[in-house]
Amino acid sequence: MKLLIADDDLTSRILLENLSRKWGFDPITVEDGEAAWGELQKENAPRLLLIDWEMPRLTGLGLCQRIRREVDSNPAYIILLTSRTETIDVVTGLGVGANDYVTKPFNNVELQARVQVGRRMLNLQHELNEAKEKLAFQASHDVMTGLLNRRAIMEGLGNEISRASRQKQTLCIAMCDIDFFKKINDGYGHLMGDQVIREVSQRITSILRPYDLAGRYGGEEFLLVFNASKEDAYALLERVRLAIANSPFDYENNSINVTISSGVTAFFPATDDRQTQVLIDCADKALYQAKENGRNKVVLG
Repeated sequence: MKLLIADDDLTSRILLENLSRKWGFDPITVEDGEAAWGELQKENAPRLLLIDWEMPRLTGLGLCQRIRREVDSNPAYIILLTSRTETIDVVTGLGVGANDYVTKPFNNVELQARVQVGRRMLNLQHELNEAKEKLAFQASHDVMTGLLNRRAIMEGLGNEISRASRQKQTLCIAMCDIDFFKKINDGYGHLMGDQVIREVSQRITSILRPYDLAGRYGGEEFLLVFNASKEDAYALLERVRLAIANSPFDYENNSINVTISSGVTAFFPATDDRQTQVLIDCADKALYQAKENGRNKVVLG
């Protein structure tokens, strides 16, 4: 773990650097608070900080205050070093955002213990953030496909309609459905059906741009949302259709041909007042026409 050491005294910096290496840290040393702040602006900056109170340009207290003003889901753990021993000084240091306080001259064993506590706290914080991210992903994504779930794609569509209206950009909404999906389930079993849904999802996302939205609307239906003209939307959905139709799906010695049908409608902010459900209904009607016209087609609505 990286450890940022900020101290204007060269002897102290060298001592702290050597000690921290023995304790298993990767030390980065700077001579004042401004230099420490510069290190914290870099990518993969240290999250464990050992900083002196009294430093030129920017003091340890000033650095603490600047750090705590930043909104950060992974806040630094700050240990202040100082020769001040009065209770009011301890209270002041902790009050501006320090997590711990060690007086000089420090006892090496005590300082090691305090720094190790900081490491444990940061590791726990990292684990908590990972757990929160995992829960957030699970709440917004479909378990089987990894695409946005119905609630999340509907919310995303609403947000994209608002954004398109502000920026006067055309927004396209497409409904896609796997053709003859019931026959796949009946003929090859639900495990094969699930595999087809997963593979279709992967092929769809391989064609879409990173900022396009794709969600599992329900069963074997998918809702896609992206900025494009009607012509470009049609071309994009044709590429999706061909990516699925041109390569058979293989699962446990079974190889089957799969196709999808798509219906797309465009939202034009300057003249369009349709909202979420109406746009979806329009795309769904275009999808129905694709099915009626023989499937494995893209229809503009």
